[in-house]
Amino acid sequence: MLEITAVLALIGAFVYYFFFKTEKRLPKIKIKLTDYESKSVINAPVRPEMTLVTDEEPDRLQCYDPATAEYLGSVENMNKERVDEIVEKAKVAQIEWAKSSFETRRAVMRAILEYYVENQKDICRVSVRDSGKTMLGAVLGEITPTCEKLRWIIAEGEKILRTEYRGGNGLLTMHKSARVEFHPLGVLGVLAPFNYPCHNLMNHIISGLFSGNAVVSKVSEYTSWSADFYLRPVRQALVSAGYSPDLVAVVTGVGPTGAALVESNVNKIIFTGSDKIGKLVMQGAAKKLTPVVLELGGKDPFVVCNDVDLNWLKDTALRGVFQNNGQNCIGIERLFVEEKAFQPFVDIVSPIIKNLRQGIPLQGGGKYDLGAMTMPRQIEHIESLIHDAVSKGATLVCGGKRNDSLKPGIFFEPTLLTGVTPDMRIATEEVFGPVMVVIQWKTEEELLSFVNNCPYGLGSSVFSEDKGRARRLVAGIHAGMSNVNDFGVNYLCQSLPFGGVKCSGFGRFAGVEGLRACCYPKSITEDRFPGVKTSIPKPWCYPTADTAPEIAGDLVGLAFGQGIYKKASSAASLVLGLVTATKPSSKKLD
Repeated sequence: MLEITAVLALIGAFVYYFFFKTEKRLPKIKIKLTDYESKSVINAPVRPEMTLVTDEEPDRLQCYDPATAEYLGSVENMNKERVDEIVEKAKVAQIEWAKSSFETRRAVMRAILEYYVENQKDICRVSVRDSGKTMLGAVLGEITPTCEKLRWIIAEGEKILRTEYRGGNGLLTMHKSARVEFHPLGVLGVLAPFNYPCHNLMNHIISGLFSGNAVVSKVSEYTSWSADFYLRPVRQALVSAGYSPDLVAVVTGVGPTGAALVESNVNKIIFTGSDKIGKLVMQGAAKKLTPVVLELGGKDPFVVCNDVDLNWLKDTALRGVFQNNGQNCIGIERLFVEEKAFQPFVDIVSPIIKNLRQGIPLQGGGKYDLGAMTMPRQIEHIESLIHDAVSKGATLVCGGKRNDSLKPGIFFEPTLLTGVTPDMRIATEEVFGPVMVVIQWKTEEELLSFVNNCPYGLGSSVFSEDKGRARRLVAGIHAGMSNVNDFGVNYLCQSLPFGGVKCSGFGRFAGVEGLRACCYPKSITEDRFPGVKTSIPKPWCYPTADTAPEIAGDLVGLAFGQGIYKKASSAASLVLGLVTATKPSSKKLD
């Protein structure tokens, strides 16, 4: 009978949840696209120099397609006054949004999620045009993590941010209830990088809005054209819910614009970028003691043991290196392959890398494996790292230079480099490009020494059929994140915090830790039982009794003493002290 009741209860809960439980829903988001947003091929002027700020228009930021050097138009190159104005509008809008219910916030997130699922091609096309990645790269790197973040926060966000009651009270506070409330900080200031112009913007908008904040983002000067497109659906959802579109805003410009946001009246800064710029962000934030989260560079190791199936492994390794042309915070920067597997692995991946197809993504449908780089100066950086390595004995198997056949687009040839040693710059400096670096190792001690002899510690992966060995190696790697027999999946697990150690930064976003980091925790106590209140013992009231310190010591012995004898003797002494304590004269001592 009990089993039948349980089954009926489950059926009832299922029916209620899927057929009767309803939450607030907003109208579908509909966005009108411009010609450049809606078309794969455009007739735009080509400007090979791709100058961001010109002498003729110093107050405008010029925008280009990095794959074609086509001119896409311009956005405002904002000054400090303009940034301050936007932040202040966000502050005003946030006052009402902070009062919104979790149901309303879920409705906004649900509307955005529906829009992303139903408009993938438009979103990806815009991202490809602004950043140079392939359409597949956009689906994997822009759409998928954004949708997963939305799904997770809709399902779990309220549970994480609702009031949390804490137990564990001792004898001295057993009459009190203790709780933590999570209150929005106000306005989050975000400095987003260029590699994923959609997701890097939406990532913090999603968590910021759900936690009751406004969000003002400084987007990269190299991917500013698309920012308004990504903002429009969010603003439409907010307006549909009855709130101000000023809750989310973008500031555009070059370095001084970012500095203005850091030094504005935002309540927290979240920066993703290089450690060099991260230090400048800290300096700027220190002026007002604005807290910061820094997600900086990475030099992620990908460790392969002899017992791994290399034919299975190769696809993960190639995707981890060449996804988005290697422009990934947690991309594979160094492949450490154990001695016996080293040459077979190189033999397997070498012909594949040599035959990767590279071209203008929006003119080739899905036939290209790699698109363009986003920043022109990145080409010089990658070439200098490769030249340094080769001059010190590394072997350049293929690639290693700009793809001149695709000029004026910014394309770098898929590259394979072996024989890298610790003295080479590429062993410790972030590449952020389509370069597979394969390093041979013999002993675990040698491996971990090489892996950890690096200023960065963001992500990592270890592959072995021996899980005990894999876990041991993971434990020895100094990094904020690790995957056993996989790559990068920790980012898709939105329940996990994201961030690194050492020069890879500090603080976390995503997961419970990241969502709560958008709030300030308020610790609150209340009387647990009616009529039971805290009273100061008479000997401790001013003027205090001469024996007050001894009485306090007896209370400590009762509360924290070890063993029944200690507690009992302290209790007896405490009672005696309270009964016999006498107050001193109220006359002031000379």
